[in-house]
Amino acid sequence: MPRYFLEVSYKGTRFSGFQVQQNANSIQAELQKAFEIIKKPVVMTGSSRTDSGVHAIQNYLHFDLEEDINDRTVYKLNSILPADIMIRSITPMKAGAHCRYDAISREYKYYIYRKKNPFLNDRAYYFPYKIDLEAMEEAAGIIKKHIDFTSFSRRKTQVKNFQCEITGSHWQWKNDILVYNVKGNRFLRGMVRALTATMLKVGRNKLSVSEFEHIIEARNCKEASFGVPPHGLFLIAVNYADDYFVKEQEN
Repeated sequence: MPRYFLEVSYKGTRFSGFQVQQNANSIQAELQKAFEIIKKPVVMTGSSRTDSGVHAIQNYLHFDLEEDINDRTVYKLNSILPADIMIRSITPMKAGAHCRYDAISREYKYYIYRKKNPFLNDRAYYFPYKIDLEAMEEAAGIIKKHIDFTSFSRRKTQVKNFQCEITGSHWQWKNDILVYNVKGNRFLRGMVRALTATMLKVGRNKLSVSEFEHIIEARNCKEASFGVPPHGLFLIAVNYADDYFVKEQEN
C-alpha cells in the first residue's frame, strides 16, 4: 500500500498535544478526522510528539492509503481543518519510509520577551527580569558536552533511553526577543522547556554554571526546573538526509 509523508504546521494553544488521546483534542486527531471526511480513515504516525500548548512550524506524520493524493486533496483537507492547523505538503514515499525513525535531527526554539507585548502573549514567555545572558550562553554550550539528560525528562514517561546527542545549543537576541535554539537527534518529554527554565535560573544568578552542569550529571529530575509555559516553545524543523525524499520516491 502506498505510503505518504504529511508535512504540517500548527498553533498548539487549543490542543492537548500532538498525539491522539482519549477525551481530549489533539493535532493528530484533527488530521485523521479530516482524512476520514475527505478520503477514508487512516492511522497516522508522527515524527515528534509535541506537548499540550506547544507549536510547530514543521512536523511530519506518515500514513498508508490506497488512493492518489494531489494538490486538490491538500486544498480540500485544509479547507475543513481548524484555522490553527495547516497541511504544508503530502509526499508519496516508499513503503518502508518512517517519519520518526528516519529523521536525523529535530530543531526547537523557545521564545522569551521582556517588554510587555499583547501580540506575543500566546507565542512567547513574558519574563521581565534582568538576566546574565553570558552565563546562560555558557550553560547552553555545556549541554553539547553531555548525552544523558535524565534530569530534564518528565517523570511520567515510557522511554527507557535518556541519551540525546545535542549538536546545537545557543541563545540569541532577535528583534527584542530572546531565543533559545537547540538541535539534537532526539528529545525527551519536557526536555527543552526544562533546559530553558533551568538556564533562566542561571541567568537570574539563582544557579551557577557549575551547578547547572551538576544537575545534568546528577541524572535526577527533582533538581531541574520545569517552570516555563508551553506556549513559548516551537518545533522548528524535522530534518532528514539531504537526498532522503528524492531517494525514497525513486525506490
